[in-house]
Amino acid sequence: MTSSTDTDADTASPAVSAGYGELRAELATLTTEAFRPELADIDRLPTREIARIMNGEDSTVPAAVADKLPQISAAIDATAARMARGGRLVYAGAGTAGRLGVLDASECPPTFNTDPSEVVGLIAGGPGAMVKAVEGAEDSRELAAADLDALALTENDTVVGISASGRTPYAIGAVEHARALGALTIGLSCNADSALAAAAEHGLEVVVGPELLTGSTRLKAGTAQKLVLNMISTITMIRLGKTYGNLMVDVRASNEKLRARSRRIVSLATGASDQEIEAALAATDGEVKNAILTILGQVDGPTAATLLSESDGHLRAALAAVHTT
Repeated sequence: MTSSTDTDADTASPAVSAGYGELRAELATLTTEAFRPELADIDRLPTREIARIMNGEDSTVPAAVADKLPQISAAIDATAARMARGGRLVYAGAGTAGRLGVLDASECPPTFNTDPSEVVGLIAGGPGAMVKAVEGAEDSRELAAADLDALALTENDTVVGISASGRTPYAIGAVEHARALGALTIGLSCNADSALAAAAEHGLEVVVGPELLTGSTRLKAGTAQKLVLNMISTITMIRLGKTYGNLMVDVRASNEKLRARSRRIVSLATGASDQEIEAALAATDGEVKNAILTILGQVDGPTAATLLSESDGHLRAALAAVHTT
């Protein structure tokens, strides 16, 4: 009996077979796709032993990220400079990489009170691809260009192409199109000498080695990408004045937990009494940063808003302005 795989191979055209042969050969050269014979019997091991091996694999990821800190830092500084001029941060990827970008973007509004349009996650195939694969979407550079054109990209924007393999056409196409438009470009991959890094102004290649499950880049590669994306968004927001020390003073109090956190942040920043905190938040329509400024700077709500506006939202600068007037 002929298997379905054999049938597909027999009926495929020579051109198609050759195309898949080339792709197979390309994948064989990628570290993220490498087969590890020492793990060939992992399915026979006790669960605890598999967990121990997996945990050991994961522990190597931070060191791989640490090796790229100079390049990551340079990319962040460049991103923050563009966003300070009104630019946006746009992530573009397919599959796991795209989902990680969408996740990071979606966390910015509640954490840093950014508008949803300021940090954007694009995934090949659109929002539906977050939960279900969209066939062929990741292979289209044109789709990436169209997705970026829908955002009316400018030279103040930053586009981060994300691809564990570093060869995904959607991610590469996004970076190439963005760079042609004058936007800042970052290519985040987990293979050395990747096409994605070569296409970007800032190439970040965090090489974590072969995966526990051959080619399953949702594992170490996904963890590495998540760590780097955490750095890009968080440190950029720190540079933009979205924090005061390590306090999230731009947090959006959209539920009871966040409202309680807002009051705790004001307390930690000022040492004020509960009564003072409630009065400050009432005078500033619940804006944490403004409330802190009214207490520490001993100004009213409208004055706090003016000072923060003149300081581009940087609380330390606004406080300095109070103390020098």
